[in-house]
Amino acid sequence: MRDAQTPFDPPPEDVLEIGAPEQFAALAHPLRQRLLFALGHRPATAGRLAAQLDAKKGNVAHHLKVLREAGLVHIAETRQVRGGTEQYYQRTARHMVVAEPQAAGTAAMLAAVAQELGRSPAETHLTLRHLRLSPAKAAELGQTLTRLVDEAEENAEDQPLHGVLVTLYQHAEPTDATDTT
Repeated sequence: MRDAQTPFDPPPEDVLEIGAPEQFAALAHPLRQRLLFALGHRPATAGRLAAQLDAKKGNVAHHLKVLREAGLVHIAETRQVRGGTEQYYQRTARHMVVAEPQAAGTAAMLAAVAQELGRSPAETHLTLRHLRLSPAKAAELGQTLTRLVDEAEENAEDQPLHGVLVTLYQHAEPTDATDTT
């Protein structure tokens, strides 16, 4: 039996840029987003993920297969248990960057975050503000936010896990809906 303190190797890649159609399709489901969140720090089995996410094991296994086929997770280790093989899944990269987000993946990620917020046992913080910024100031703010999250010091494994969602986007100007014909 695996010792709970035994560390796994880190993900094989530090950063994975999402760009392939099958990756966007895989990201277009809230449970797959939540699986990626759950696999953010250490590998886990389908059974452990199902219990953690309060989902059916068969459903989790299906979504892990989709993520694996898209190259977003891989099997980090297998071991024999009671005549079967237990597989530990791990993200293929520590950070996943979506350079050009697509609507379906963004909607699924926000739905997954909403589910996580609803299940949080502690107070959550959610703020939306609109700021008037020059392109240079917006780029500076984006870099600062990214650096702040990347440099956040993590505590020991026995501490609660917190999710952080950072986004910076330019607000779309309203379109004129009047008919000019």
